[in-house]
Amino acid sequence: MSRAVRSGLTLVAATVGLVLLASPSARAQTPAPAAAPPPAIKKWTTAVSLGLTLTRGNKDTTTYNAGFDVKHDDKKRNVLTASGLFIRGRTDGADSANRLGLNGRDEYRVNGRFFVFLQGQFLRDQFKEIDYLVAPTMGLGWNPIDRVPTKRSVNSGAGHVWEQNTGRMVKRSGAMTLGERFSHTVTPAVAVTQSFNGLWKTEHPDDALLTAIATIAATMTAKTQFKVEWVDTYKTRPPAGVKKNDVSMIVAMVVRH
Repeated sequence: MSRAVRSGLTLVAATVGLVLLASPSARAQTPAPAAAPPPAIKKWTTAVSLGLTLTRGNKDTTTYNAGFDVKHDDKKRNVLTASGLFIRGRTDGADSANRLGLNGRDEYRVNGRFFVFLQGQFLRDQFKEIDYLVAPTMGLGWNPIDRVPTKRSVNSGAGHVWEQNTGRMVKRSGAMTLGERFSHTVTPAVAVTQSFNGLWKTEHPDDALLTAIATIAATMTAKTQFKVEWVDTYKTRPPAGVKKNDVSMIVAMVVRH
């Protein structure tokens, strides 16, 4: 075989090799870098708040409050929430406020706008002479606005209510509820929320417990907030000698996780 032929065959072999290396099948044999795993969804969020107010002078007043909020959201259909608020106050050595409220709620999204819910409410308020009020209810809700930065929901339900007033027999009745909640993120660090919840007794529709709450929260660090909250509790038929309306202003530090 002549030198020219051998050179030609070598050139052909080298060309074929380069073509094979550049082909898709050859490149497919090179392992691709592993894709980064998606970020984990934070299903549970918790917040604990504590506040204290001291007044000294003509009146010596001490008021403290403690609260919590827990939420579980699987980002699919089910949302579970629980909250509580305890307020205790003393003026010149005598109790001036003593209130404990607890709420639990389980929501199931039917679609993007509607949800069904099951909830329970508990209230003890010494100065409204409510030893306890327990109200389990269930119903339907609607989210007319559900986007960032503004959200709003309304709901209505039915159930039962037991109320024990100091020195009186337990009163039982069917119950109807109506609720509304609004939240708006003003800036990444400031948010406002407002809510209303009404509970009416079906046997005495003029006997209702109405609660309105307005909150301003300012983020201080990734896990802390400063919160100012107004809680207005109105009982349309309180025991004799008890005022219908109580308003509390709460200033507290909040730790979130």
